[in-house]
Amino acid sequence: MSPKNQIQKSTKGFTDEELDAMKERMRELKATQADGESEVLAKIAEMPEPDRSMANRLHEIIRTCSPALSPRTWYGKPAYAKDGKVVCFFQSGRKFKTRYATLGFSDSAKLDEGSMWPTAYALKELTAAEEARIVALVKKAVGGS
Repeated sequence: MSPKNQIQKSTKGFTDEELDAMKERMRELKATQADGESEVLAKIAEMPEPDRSMANRLHEIIRTCSPALSPRTWYGKPAYAKDGKVVCFFQSGRKFKTRYATLGFSDSAKLDEGSMWPTAYALKELTAAEEARIVALVKKAVGGS
């Protein structure tokens, strides 16, 4: 089987959005991550409202409450990493045509609570209450209290 046929066969079952995210990740792996902040801000600027405003505010919150996290892109999404491993990320609701944006945490996040805990949170808007909860989650995720 030719490589082209293998690619076509292996990509069946993925949506166009999922394929785009995988291609984006390949570009990220090939690129030098010298200026992750610029890449994150560029991705945020591409988002439609209201996700763009929410992503900008999340960026400010995360950079302020946990300076140990480095901004970078991950599968085309704004993400924040510690020691090269993504801890949390923001996914626009428009990216995969969902009704809400998502603040997600990877397995590197230290959010373990017993045998089951949430790793993603739906976001429709950011109020002071959500912002306070996000600060607490991000601090806990990177190993703080």
